[in-house]
Order: sequence, then C-alpha cells, then structure tokens
Amino acid sequence: MGTRTTEGEGSVAADDGPTVASGPTGTGLDSNVAGALSYLLGIVTGVVFFVVEPDDEFVRFHAAQSIATFGVLFAVYVTLSVIGTMVSVAFMTGGGAGFFVGSMLSLVLGLVWLVLGLWLYLLFSAYQGKTVRVPVAAGIADRLV
Repeated sequence: MGTRTTEGEGSVAADDGPTVASGPTGTGLDSNVAGALSYLLGIVTGVVFFVVEPDDEFVRFHAAQSIATFGVLFAVYVTLSVIGTMVSVAFMTGGGAGFFVGSMLSLVLGLVWLVLGLWLYLLFSAYQGKTVRVPVAAGIADRLV
C-alpha cells in the first residue's frame, strides 16, 4: 500500500499510493473483493474477514475499519434513539411536541442517508483497491491491524 494521507478532521481521505494488487487471499478471494465484502454487513463481515484473513494487510485494514466505523455508528444510533425517546416522552404532554418530534425524525433520516452513502463509498472504494481512511475509525483500525 502507498503512504496513507489524512486530511482535516471530519473528512475522508483516500490513499494516494498504488491500488492493491489483485491476488488470492487466505479466503481464496482477491484482496479487493475480500476488502469490499468486509463492509457488506458492517460489523458482522468485518469480524469474519478480520478473523479469517491473518496475512493480507489490505483486507485486515478494511475489516478493522468496518468494525470500527459501524461500531461507532451503532453507538451513535443507540444514543440518538434513547435521547429521542426521552424527548418524545417529555414533550408528549405539551401541544407543540409534534413539531419537535418531526424535526428529530428528520434529523435521524438525514443521518441514515449519510451512513448509507458512506457505506456504499467504502464498499466500492475497497473493491477498486483503494484505501479510504475514515478519520476516527482508521485510527482504531490501525491499532487493530
């Protein structure tokens, strides 16, 4: 892999180095296919490929980043759900609660579309043999690999 570069906080940076050489891994799949599949079901496929692939650094990085990215997103989802529930219960007795709950729902749906876009971007980038670094998750993935 080439030198990894990161841009400012909150951005997603692509590896500027050459793409990964396509060759079979310990799973029998090409590296780019195994890297992309590690994102397919989030944490589940990330763990599977992290455990099954002991040698290929490209696949292990993408598997670890999948675990970290979707683990953090799951924690954010749970937190937002708890906050949304508490806010809904607190404002149920008030008359203007409908607007507030609608605004919270709109925020959550916006985050869902953002996560879907990130997921597709990571999946297709790995398939193309590129290393995309998600700011917080890439640091965690580096420590795991």
